Amino acid sequence: MTIQEARTGSVPVIPDGAPFSMEQRAWLNGFFAGLLSLDAKAGISPMTGELPDAAARALAGDGDDGEAPWHDAAMPIDERMQLAEGRPLKRKLFAAMAQQDCGQCGFLCESYSAAIAAGTETKLNLCVPGGKETSRMLKRLLEEVPAAPVAPGGDTPAQEVAPVKETGQRGYSRDAPTEAIFRSATRLNAAGSEKDTRHVVLDISASGLSYAPGDSFGLYPSNDPQLADAVLAAMRAPADFPVGGKTFRQALIEDYALAPAPDALLELIGYLAGGAKRKKAKQLAGGSDPDGDAATFDVLHALQAFGPIHPDPEAFLECLEPLQPRLYSISSSPLATPGEVHLTVDAVRYDIDARRRLGVASTFLVDRLSAGAGLKVYLQKAHGFGLPDDPAKPIIMVGPGTGIAPFRSFLWQRHAMKALGKSWLFFGHQREATDFFYRSELEGLSASGTLTRLSTAWSRDGDRKVYVQDRMQEAGAELWAWLQEGAHFYVCGDAKRMAKDVEAALVAIAMSHVGKSEGGAKEYLAGLKAASRYQADVY
Repeated sequence: MTIQEARTGSVPVIPDGAPFSMEQRAWLNGFFAGLLSLDAKAGISPMTGELPDAAARALAGDGDDGEAPWHDAAMPIDERMQLAEGRPLKRKLFAAMAQQDCGQCGFLCESYSAAIAAGTETKLNLCVPGGKETSRMLKRLLEEVPAAPVAPGGDTPAQEVAPVKETGQRGYSRDAPTEAIFRSATRLNAAGSEKDTRHVVLDISASGLSYAPGDSFGLYPSNDPQLADAVLAAMRAPADFPVGGKTFRQALIEDYALAPAPDALLELIGYLAGGAKRKKAKQLAGGSDPDGDAATFDVLHALQAFGPIHPDPEAFLECLEPLQPRLYSISSSPLATPGEVHLTVDAVRYDIDARRRLGVASTFLVDRLSAGAGLKVYLQKAHGFGLPDDPAKPIIMVGPGTGIAPFRSFLWQRHAMKALGKSWLFFGHQREATDFFYRSELEGLSASGTLTRLSTAWSRDGDRKVYVQDRMQEAGAELWAWLQEGAHFYVCGDAKRMAKDVEAALVAIAMSHVGKSEGGAKEYLAGLKAASRYQADVY
């Protein structure tokens, strides 16, 4: 086997007859492919100086076997915990995370877990995508095996607990935000669409921030004032009650999460309510769902369902969780629109029991900000998601709905660079007439040669629902040819369904077009990931 064969992944490094399981062979093939596949210094990225993730974990060692078979955002938490059974505490904590490496907690999943296990991070509710499911599991694990005590003045190894961005400069950490100026939120859907998706423009020219395609943008939202007023009314509490230098109302709007109802609040309600209400509140606080409606309990619904109750405002706020920042994939290019950050945002609005519920950050951006308003923001640098260093490399991008965001950034960046590499975008949504985001831009990029091929899928336009993974399989032979040419493959969007289906489609293409077995196709995919040629930005 030649080095070039190893680089392309066309031949596995570990033969089928080697004394390893299919999973072990896949991991080892991915590891060695990561070392051999990149042109620069045997897998070391010339941009970051870092080895591919699998190789770095293997070389670093952590007292465990280094494997993380649960690191799959589509895998249910009970399956992840089964895979982590018998592992050290920090690996079990790692398995309890949402596996998205989104950075909203200020760490990656693995480093957040290590920090909790080491005792240097005590907050268990920072995993926004994991929500209650994750925080409850973290609490349970620490009750079984407490975190390691930290000696006075002591610290844990930097590589274990390092936050996503270590810098003293403001705007590069959730703990040190800077300010951006809101400019506009233009609707992308045409009349008649079931969705409300906005193109958001933020001015960062005075912030000193710089970013690259693939990075994300964090922002601190505030709650809907009408929701805060409804909470106050349900408690019959004075809006101007002083709490920590603010009024009670200000604190509810600016500092505390009002959905979902945290377990600590349900425990408090369990003490204050009576009869059957007390019993149910305690059951919900313990993670049970006696009536199948646990998911409907935000803070207001809990107060209304179990009231009337009148907790002390300070005790009430102690039971709430802090309002967390939200991250969005950047959809602009710093070369094409300097001084601006663009976001592609679905406005989340839905009804439960005749009451309108609102996505905190999305409706903050599209409904509650006026042009010229300032907001707290920070830049989240990408880890393992970005354009190839060589602009001549082909790229294949799969991004339905708002998943198009980073790929708009990629395309405008390549357009500004006059990059020669081919580009192929798979985009899908409900209806072509109302939900074809950035259509005129994409047509212009196609005409200029920046976008080589555009494949679209509309799930509500015909008798049969068609999705991006269907278009992939229809064009399987050509897609496989691009991969053999060295194309980098990207997927952005829903972690639980779409990204999982896209990965399955890629495995099916490998099986059907080169006769690989399922195991061989998965090994090939593992090699692409280890070589940073398969990258995902999922949520």
